Amino acid sequence: MIYNTFVIRNIINPVGVLQRSSRMIARASTPHILARKFLPRRTLEPPRGSCHESSMQPHRLFAPPAISFEFFPPKTKALETQLWSCIRRLEPLKPRFVSVTYGAGGSTQERTHATITRLLAETSLIPAAHLTCVGASRDEVDAVARRYWAAGVRHIVALRGDPPSGAAYQPHPHGYDFAVDLVAGLKRIGDFEISVAAYPETHPQASSPDADLDNLKRKLDAGAANAITQVFFDTHKYLDFLNRARAAGITAPIIPGIMPVSNFAQAQRIGAMGGTSVPAWMAYMFDGLDDEPDTRQLVAASIAAEQVRTLQANGVTEFHFYTLNRADLTYAIARILGVKPHA
Repeated sequence: MIYNTFVIRNIINPVGVLQRSSRMIARASTPHILARKFLPRRTLEPPRGSCHESSMQPHRLFAPPAISFEFFPPKTKALETQLWSCIRRLEPLKPRFVSVTYGAGGSTQERTHATITRLLAETSLIPAAHLTCVGASRDEVDAVARRYWAAGVRHIVALRGDPPSGAAYQPHPHGYDFAVDLVAGLKRIGDFEISVAAYPETHPQASSPDADLDNLKRKLDAGAANAITQVFFDTHKYLDFLNRARAAGITAPIIPGIMPVSNFAQAQRIGAMGGTSVPAWMAYMFDGLDDEPDTRQLVAASIAAEQVRTLQANGVTEFHFYTLNRADLTYAIARILGVKPHA
């Protein structure tokens, strides 16, 4: 079956963004993705009243997607102000949940807990706390989990975690060895909804793509409800990964992690750290825009919105946005996708 690129030609692409990548996606095939969810190719309704109405017809193909956001705990008062400005801006969009990260080696544990507690007390948002294995005993990790449960947190993003300063990962001698062990331990503590990580381009430390996929399956079999992917920029890599996951018997939702990019150098650094490829077309799109922040924002919104539209055209209905604690770009993309604020 051919990936549905109707949306790329007709919906978003106001400045011709990603035409080459769209053609590349259209050439791929995906026999195992859930065909029953695919959208049939349709003829648009004729214009009714104005050219503006006609130009917006394709949006009727998709319901607004379910969305969620990731935040990171602030290190300074100024960054705390920025975070809470971001939260207040995005809250009216009614995301399914918002996650709060946990620094390398558990370095932000108290700040993460403080942010989660405030989200519960002062907003209508449903927080999902990141929790990792690294640098802590089972008793210590269990105590954090029980603390979250007592505070009212019912959603955990369970991760192996990374040691600080880029050191090689070593399980704590009295801790959970890996995320699969953490998932099983959390389910013994409470009936958490547990999300785990997935890697469309394979975890950098995995021995092979098949071994990485098998690890994902073990985490889900241990009790995780869904997986959230690492950032990816090449949309067909996610679709190929989803295809392989379904063929391997994984039926749980695999939520795409979308990072709007307005700083290309930052995207390259993040990609290098996580083993995420950065396509040449993206470098081309941002080339020469170092001193044009407003134009970068427009390009970034168009790229991310088209990425989501392409995935929607292939049956994906939920997306997790890595906000980097900046609201305006994520808010604009959500509006492009039809997600509107609720009173």
